[in-house]
Amino acid sequence: MVQIDSPSASKGEGGRYTLSSGTLAAVVLAVCLAQIALSVPSLINGLIQQDLAPSSAQLTWITEAFMLPVAALGLGFGVFGDLFGRKRLLIGGAALIVVGSALAVLVPAEGSSTDTRVTLLILAQVLNGIGAAAIFPTSLAMVAAGTHTTATRARGVAIWATALSVGGFLGPLLAGVAAKIELGWSGNANWRWAFVGVLVIAAVSAALSLARAQNSASPEGRSIDWPGQITAALGLFALMYAVIQGPESGWGSPQIVIAFLVAVVFLVLFVFAESRAAEPLLLLSVFRNRAFAMNSVVTLIGMFAFLVIMYGTSIRLTTIQGFSPLKSSVAYLFFGGIGFVLLPLTSKLLERYNPRWVLFASMILIGASGLWFAGVPTSDRALGAIVGPLILAGVGSALAFASISAVAVNTLPNHLAGMASGVTSTFRDLGFALGPAIAGAVALGRAADDIAGKLAGDPELRNAYEAFQASAANAPADQRPQLEAAVHAVESGPLGANSVPASITLPDGQVMPFNPLKDVAFDALSSSYSLAYVLGGVAALVAAALTLVGARGGMGKTHLDDDPHTLID
Repeated sequence: MVQIDSPSASKGEGGRYTLSSGTLAAVVLAVCLAQIALSVPSLINGLIQQDLAPSSAQLTWITEAFMLPVAALGLGFGVFGDLFGRKRLLIGGAALIVVGSALAVLVPAEGSSTDTRVTLLILAQVLNGIGAAAIFPTSLAMVAAGTHTTATRARGVAIWATALSVGGFLGPLLAGVAAKIELGWSGNANWRWAFVGVLVIAAVSAALSLARAQNSASPEGRSIDWPGQITAALGLFALMYAVIQGPESGWGSPQIVIAFLVAVVFLVLFVFAESRAAEPLLLLSVFRNRAFAMNSVVTLIGMFAFLVIMYGTSIRLTTIQGFSPLKSSVAYLFFGGIGFVLLPLTSKLLERYNPRWVLFASMILIGASGLWFAGVPTSDRALGAIVGPLILAGVGSALAFASISAVAVNTLPNHLAGMASGVTSTFRDLGFALGPAIAGAVALGRAADDIAGKLAGDPELRNAYEAFQASAANAPADQRPQLEAAVHAVESGPLGANSVPASITLPDGQVMPFNPLKDVAFDALSSSYSLAYVLGGVAALVAAALTLVGARGGMGKTHLDDDPHTLID
């Protein structure tokens, strides 16, 4: 039974908690905020690369530091919302994003070491990720707990999913606009303005939730379950660390092997702990519901596929092709903006058809977009060349976000809304986290091998590169810092090698060769990220096949099937 802790909570027929317009507005802004915070770094990766000069692994960690707590803490925050009230988590999550964004803004300019600056930005991303981890499951649980008919549930979930999609567009747009601001920070350092924007939105979200959101809770059968919390968080952290750090440290290195073993041990301990807990963090019996179990697997694979494609596009546009953040943000109009346009259609599809079939169609569209992207050469710098796959990915993701969420909350009773939302958020966000990590590992690893192969097989190129590396030592003192920074960037990996120009123009107008690996790195990255697109496309088609096989096998009866008009606890 859902408890209402606020005297101003809206009650529907029979005194049940119903979703009010104020709560829905607070939920929409909070979800939008969390997705904006998630997607902002994707468009400023290039500026961060040039400003902070991180290694390839460090640049990946700047993105993954956000996703790690989102994936690891989703289940826990689902419980905290059920026990202590979901309104508190909505406010607290936004407040944490305020703090994390403020720390990102305060990352020192030039003068401090690269490691110090990168570490502070990673810490800021961790705080933002914890805030988003509180918002994602809490907001969906508020929608599920307050909707009791197929029509209201379909509309509520469609609006929630649309807010997720729109946030995925507004984040890159915010980053693109912020990168044009020269006040206070200039050049590559103005990526900080993007976090100023996130900070302002987070403050408004916290205020709106405080003023307008209803508080609800479902404490029956729920407990903090510390053994489950700790084992799940440690297992997921070890897994993500191994996947992210593997390409740089080596997959066979002791630290990566140990990390994988630790992940396996703690995830097994998590299952054991949950099977013995009186009030578990995750009720393992929910996976006996075939619809819920299959939806969880499809969520993980499908969201992995979408993030591989989305992340690959951000790297393609900003880091490989060198587009400005603002120009690159146009692509995200398709990724996220289409969800807003499709809102009425999405709501009707979820109301009139089984959401599993909507999910199947969405995976087909995402898969087709990945394979289409792979066939568009990076040498074609026209945005028009990728409009087609962008539209497919945008429509597919809009339908996927809504249908995944609908299947999850429809297949379990309302008093388990927090658990259903937490599980779905965990699988979705684990897919989000694994997407960039694995895509980056595959693409950057292959690109590095290609560059190394070219250097080994071309003595002239190798001699030019060695001369470039020695150039800083032989340069005048006033030019030495800039040359050292350029050499460090090229040595940091394929992305850094591509960011330094192949030639420079001297004050007298003479053009002279500079970075001999620029063209080699561009070609290597183009080829390797095409492979990443194929990986994303195939993964989405596998998810579609699993959805179809599950549906044909009878995925279990949902609460929507019990009665076409009323969702029954």
